[in-house]
Order: sequence, then C-alpha cells, then structure tokens
Amino acid sequence: MADSALKQQLTEAMKDAMRAKDKERLGTLRLALSEVKRVEVDERIDPDDARVTAILDKMIKQRRESVRQYEAGGRQDLADQESREIQVLQEFLPEALDEAELTAIVKAAIAETGAESMRDMGKVMGVVKPKVQGRADMAEVSKQIKSLLD
Repeated sequence: MADSALKQQLTEAMKDAMRAKDKERLGTLRLALSEVKRVEVDERIDPDDARVTAILDKMIKQRRESVRQYEAGGRQDLADQESREIQVLQEFLPEALDEAELTAIVKAAIAETGAESMRDMGKVMGVVKPKVQGRADMAEVSKQIKSLLD
C-alpha cells in the first residue's frame, strides 16, 4: 500500500535533517515517524493523511502539557526543548485556524446538530473535530462550544 503524503513528507524531512546533521530536528522527526509506525503495527492499518495529522496533533498536545509541567517545576531548559519539538511537528500540520474561522465552524456545527444545551456537546464535538483536527487546539474548541451552548 502507498504511504500517505504526510508520512512521505516526514520521511523526506528526516533525510534532510540527517544530511544537514541537525540532531535536534532529526530526533523529533524520528519520534514522529516511530509513532506513525507504532500505529501502523498496532492497528494493522496504513494510515492516511488524516490519521497521521491526528498522531502529530496528539504529540503536540503531549508536549504542550510537558511544557506547562516543566515551567511549573522550574525546568525552563526542558520546557524549551519541548517547545522546539512542537515547532518542528507543527510544520507538518495544516495552517492553524484563526478565531473567526473557528467560531464559524462551531456555529455551523451547532446549527447542523440542532444543539441546544451542554447535553448536546458531544454531538457538536463529533461534527467539529474532523474539520479542525490539527488546525486548532481541541481545548479551545471545547471552551468555545461551552460558551455558545450556555
């Protein structure tokens, strides 16, 4: 089966980092590719671009949490390392949505699902998530849905 275009991009970027002897970037790209490979093996699938995007999005979310914890613990050196990894991973995600675009998507999803209260939040998230995966922080999406459904 053919690899996803995004996985091929990651592989090419890894090769470029090897040639440039950029150890930090190379390490981050190897981590990303190993996570994609883990999903391939565990789930016995050939991930498409959407799945690879979800994997990268999850890795970025984990690193953001690590940055918060390192900064709270006074380890700015480790927080900076995680931040650099976030920057490398974000290069492979689609362009982030601005506030207005995100609001429009959320409002459209609320209208589409007929959501009226917080009990309908799951339905709205189910419609919004595939549209914004890798382009917006899901915690922000959640906050926006809550504010519009209150």
